[in-house]
Amino acid sequence: MYGWIWRHLPGNAWVKALISIMLVVAVVYALFQYVFPWAEPLLPFNDVTVDNQ
Repeated sequence: MYGWIWRHLPGNAWVKALISIMLVVAVVYALFQYVFPWAEPLLPFNDVTVDNQ
């Protein structure tokens, strides 16, 4: 998959590396802004089994 992306990016190796970094930053941004907040209520992080005494 990464080889396919690399072959289809335009430019020389430096341009491909810069575009690859920008793609990674965009994916991380999308995950933290949209996917993780949407999924957080569905995850069992607040299901505690120890009572406060």
